[in-house]
Amino acid sequence: MNHAPLPAVRDFRLAVVLLAAGRSQRMGRPKLLLPWNNTSILGHLLAQWQHLGAEQIAVVCASDDRALEAELSRLKFPETQRISNPTPEHGMFGSVRCAARWPGWRSPLTHWAIVLGDQPHLRLATLQAVLDLSAARPEKICQPAHGGRARHPVVVPRAVFAQLAVSADANLKEFLEALPGHIVSFESNDPGLNLDIDRPGDYEKALELARANS
Repeated sequence: MNHAPLPAVRDFRLAVVLLAAGRSQRMGRPKLLLPWNNTSILGHLLAQWQHLGAEQIAVVCASDDRALEAELSRLKFPETQRISNPTPEHGMFGSVRCAARWPGWRSPLTHWAIVLGDQPHLRLATLQAVLDLSAARPEKICQPAHGGRARHPVVVPRAVFAQLAVSADANLKEFLEALPGHIVSFESNDPGLNLDIDRPGDYEKALELARANS
């Protein structure tokens, strides 16, 4: 699918879409509720992006995920910033589209970071580098790369976020592949970019990476 040219962006005000509607079937238990430092993975991610200067964070949840809702309440995360995904079985891109269609975003925002819920082990410097790149190239889609392959998180300007709301692409990768001239990335040596927490062994590897980074 071809997309229209993107208009210039003159500012940088960050929002975060935290994708948390997955079923964690391979893990066998809700991975965002796994312990991380003195909180849960979910609590760590929320605190991390607040520290990085996000003006608004919204969490996309499966509409029937009572355990995640309970953890958000324990963390005192406001109900008004929770986006319900009624069809999480449609995958990650369905959650991205839910977020892009959500009417609760604040009007001054210029950029959205699309953040996976299972990468608490990424170096803070890696995330800051993505934001710095986006602030320097505000009209572009920005993401890190590792080993020559693009990785998450992806930071998109408002015009791209609006296109996501109406996209008929099969997934985020397909959507981004239709915009090659609008994407910039940087090669990072952060090994955590190659790891998603899908299985118990991945969780142990993520904990090891986090200890090595501390």
